Amino acid sequence: MTYKHTEREKQQQIHQRNTQDMKKMAQTLYFSILVIALCSLSEGIQRRYHYINMNKTWTEAQRYCRENYTDLATVHNINDMKQLMKNTVNNNPQYVWIGLKRTGVYQWKWSLGGPVKYLNWETEPSDHTDNCAVMRNGAWRQQDCDVASQFICYNDSSKAYIINTSSTTWRDAQSFCRQHHTDLINVRNQTDNQLIHNIIHDPHTSVWIGLFRDSWEWSDNIDSAFRYWNSGEPNDAGGSEDCTVVGMAVEGKWIDMSCSRTYTFVCHEDELILIQENLSWTEAVTYCRENHVDLVSVDSQEIQLMVTEVLHQASSAEVWLGLRHSCSVGIWFWVNGEVVCYQNWAPGNEAAVDDCEREVRSGAVQSGGDHLWISLPGSHKLNFICRRKEKEI
Repeated sequence: MTYKHTEREKQQQIHQRNTQDMKKMAQTLYFSILVIALCSLSEGIQRRYHYINMNKTWTEAQRYCRENYTDLATVHNINDMKQLMKNTVNNNPQYVWIGLKRTGVYQWKWSLGGPVKYLNWETEPSDHTDNCAVMRNGAWRQQDCDVASQFICYNDSSKAYIINTSSTTWRDAQSFCRQHHTDLINVRNQTDNQLIHNIIHDPHTSVWIGLFRDSWEWSDNIDSAFRYWNSGEPNDAGGSEDCTVVGMAVEGKWIDMSCSRTYTFVCHEDELILIQENLSWTEAVTYCRENHVDLVSVDSQEIQLMVTEVLHQASSAEVWLGLRHSCSVGIWFWVNGEVVCYQNWAPGNEAAVDDCEREVRSGAVQSGGDHLWISLPGSHKLNFICRRKEKEI
């Protein structure tokens, strides 16, 4: 009797385990379907722009924005530009100041954004006016931006490089890539350089890459290389046009103007704030929800760029994001309720969740280097990034 009873219990245990396994599989399948659905619905944080209907010089406008918001408007990409126009156009101004100003110091930048860390010049660039770069036979050369050359676009959705064999100027190549793909290519390292060199094939062909230099910088010192000049601009008419306006009559394209002129202007308010206090992940969530909105959820490249803007202030090597791992269904998710669609993991970190029995893992971003995401025990004490509450106006 005892033997039969033991066998019956064993069969019941097996049945229970099978039932639990089936439930887990069904739950995992449900979450997989949910991931697909939510990834198509996710919306990123919009940068906040505020149109100020007062006529001021560029310096006066800068002072006003710094006292009442963050700074004169910085623009990172075409989506930012559309948002700025949306907040401005109904007021029907002719021109509005933004935060771009000529410094006189030329620096190389990537059209797509990001720091210029890797260089592969055939010969060191000179100080003359050839302010764009081509790749030829695997090495980079300065070239006049108005020379017609082939070019290579980068598509962020497909992670693909697309060579275009029609010849055009650097700026027209940039416009084409932004309209049909993402931008002209960045070359981040030797691996990228070799891959692009292989795509070009012909060692005698010069191809535009996304590297250019100018002497314009943003008021808030953010490293945004986005430019949206009108045709023929900047022209520095009279040798004193060192500030930038958005021209409403030319569909928001930019024009250089004398900084002493008076126009209305646009301020921006940072969506994110870095807290230089070392807390655990759970403590960071509580702090953000009590004092701001929440820990930041990075569900797009645009928000990742916004995160990198504030990381230079960090006092810890890693900084908490609103990213948490679920041991029960084996997925990463954001505190805003969305699953992880956009990915920026350091190699091996997405899968580094095999110690669930000891401690749940949370996601952080490197404050230096390439600002990749890493998996850490939630008990670690780090700086963290909150989403701000919207200011009432």
